[in-house]
Amino acid sequence: MSYLLQNGTAILHDVNERVRIIKTDILIDGNRISKIGEDITAPASATVIDCTDKIISPGFVDTHHHVWQTQLKGRHADQTPSGNLTAKLFTAEDVFWGQLGGCLEMINGGTTTVADYAHVNISPEHNYNAVSATAASGMRSVFGYCFNPRLSSTNPMTIDPNGFGGHAVPTFDELAKQSPWADGRVKLGLAWDGFVFAPKEYVDMLMAKVDEYKIDLIQTHISWKPGKPSWPQALERLGVLSSKFLMAHSNMTKVDADLYRKYDVHYSSTPSTEMQVALAFPVIAFRDDLGVKDLGSLGVDCHTTNAAYLPGEARIGLQSARGARAQVAETRGKVPLTVGFSVEEAFNLATIRGAHAMKMEYQIGSIAEGKLADLVTFDANSPAMVCAGVHDPVAAIVLHSSPADIDTVIVDGVIRKRDGKLMTVELDGSAKEVTGRSSLEWAHVATNLMRTRHRIQGEAEKLDYEDGQKKVMQAFGISESDLEDPE
Repeated sequence: MSYLLQNGTAILHDVNERVRIIKTDILIDGNRISKIGEDITAPASATVIDCTDKIISPGFVDTHHHVWQTQLKGRHADQTPSGNLTAKLFTAEDVFWGQLGGCLEMINGGTTTVADYAHVNISPEHNYNAVSATAASGMRSVFGYCFNPRLSSTNPMTIDPNGFGGHAVPTFDELAKQSPWADGRVKLGLAWDGFVFAPKEYVDMLMAKVDEYKIDLIQTHISWKPGKPSWPQALERLGVLSSKFLMAHSNMTKVDADLYRKYDVHYSSTPSTEMQVALAFPVIAFRDDLGVKDLGSLGVDCHTTNAAYLPGEARIGLQSARGARAQVAETRGKVPLTVGFSVEEAFNLATIRGAHAMKMEYQIGSIAEGKLADLVTFDANSPAMVCAGVHDPVAAIVLHSSPADIDTVIVDGVIRKRDGKLMTVELDGSAKEVTGRSSLEWAHVATNLMRTRHRIQGEAEKLDYEDGQKKVMQAFGISESDLEDPE
């Protein structure tokens, strides 16, 4: 298919990755942007999309997200845990619907690429269904296969810390043979937190497979607790630290930052979740003093507790960083002369910086001829964006927009949202087998999410959460003395 986005206000990037705004047409041929310029003559085969009064943005790049968790939304509004171990309660079918719902929420909000930390490795089928749902949704994804600890029993609550047991390694091998999927739009990555704690033979085995399968993205959560091992320093001592790593929640020291720079390691800040689960203010991606601001990016993390809308995370991160900066001045009895951090910096964290973090900057993250056609159009005259869209399109997106303002989302040259509504999801292969259908409207997805959520909730109500909290604290090396409830 060919599309001509005509007469839109496009957000482009120059060679220094600074934003520039131009009025232009954009021609899409297949899954690539083939031409950018004024008054492009539409080929006979092209569908013309009128973008007058529309802002054309690069698709957003979410660099840390647990996509499967949709049925858990609302469960942890006033809690610090994210409910990750509740994966034990999900059947493989539940995972299909949760994964599909999470992907469609992202697409609805203009996210076109995600680094998926898929810690739902309960069985081979859980993984196959998650991949199948991702491919069907239209999302571009690096599916981070996770050797995560699992609940071996729910009564009593028992955690098996060995994520390599049973099916885990054979399933990884099988998925590696199948990757990529959906004409390259979905590919396999690795997601693992055991580097610091596992025996070295496990680390060596895993890294050998990373090389064998040519995996180019490794996701890991870093330690949040002072006094615990430094992830980057430990990874360097193991001899595995490289530019393949994408760290989540990097409250780093200067020594850590120097290692990030040395090895070109990128990191993802997830503002909403980090503030909720006591990872402190998410200002790291805006700080200049550590010398790694350009290695930062943004993620949603757990859409159990917040919306999967990346410009919303850019807004929260930006304003919290501005607030933290002002607080420093206040402690000195001063008032900041400027806000310090710009909306352009926040926008870039959600686009081109995310593309760098995922090693895909030559393919996605900005609008340029030859890049993949991952694009989002906003209605600049919507009630939220009117006037702002004309004055500063970047500020309009970062500070004023919501998913309701998004008119069209294109991923890999395919329209996935049009006229403000998600398109029909076409199914084949295993997705068709799971659902018994060849296509899905959002209403059908929502019905199945509610159905599976009801069953999961019934199982969750049988759990002893007090016992579970103790077991989780033990697993993560947290003692009672580490905890307090500030006034």
